[in-house]
Amino acid sequence: MTNLHDQIQMLRAELTSYGISRRERAQIERELRRVEAEFVVRNSEVEARASPPA
Repeated sequence: MTNLHDQIQMLRAELTSYGISRRERAQIERELRRVEAEFVVRNSEVEARASPPA
């Protein structure tokens, strides 16, 4: 299974393809936004665990 960073890169690469329809492009953009949001959440959770208590 690919990690979120790899999935983001693959979706971005798909968006550069000239052979996709508007519907496919919209679907890829929705999926990209979803995965990017999940990446932000997971990254902030990791940073919160890694930071020393105040």
